[in-house]
Amino acid sequence: MQFVCNAEVTGNNLAPAGKASQISNYLGHNSSPAAIDGNRNSSFSGGSCSHTLLDMSPWWQVDLQELHRISSIVLVNRADCCRERLWGAEVRIGYSPDNCNPVCATITNTTSKPVITLCCGGMEGRYISVVIPGRKEYLTLCEVEIYAAEPAAETPRGCWEEDVKLAV
Repeated sequence: MQFVCNAEVTGNNLAPAGKASQISNYLGHNSSPAAIDGNRNSSFSGGSCSHTLLDMSPWWQVDLQELHRISSIVLVNRADCCRERLWGAEVRIGYSPDNCNPVCATITNTTSKPVITLCCGGMEGRYISVVIPGRKEYLTLCEVEIYAAEPAAETPRGCWEEDVKLAV
């Protein structure tokens, strides 16, 4: 399901203060930070797009370094070619660095325009991921902008910090 926002996005973009990573690096250089450099150039040759290798279930992620309630996320897809590659990508928000977070939206339309604005309704998290599940694909993002709804509460335990009780 894709929740597209029609309203204008306002506030500060949180993404540039984060730390980006991805599953692999096309042409051998780490391009993951290019997706949060503040440049919406949607042509890969412009040097402002992240790009993975042809991977099974490729992912890109930004660690915002602290919790935020996310109101909306703007994705800038490639406009020079290959827009269909982003079809089916899931945008995930949560507490886990392992991409096991809840889905804010799934990209279902990549042909109409390269800029996609998604509503996330105040989902809370530190990690924002874009994952193309279940198929071998390149993942290219020319910009990711993340906007907060309001300050987040204290950090809860994530899926990697389960309570363990030992039997006595």
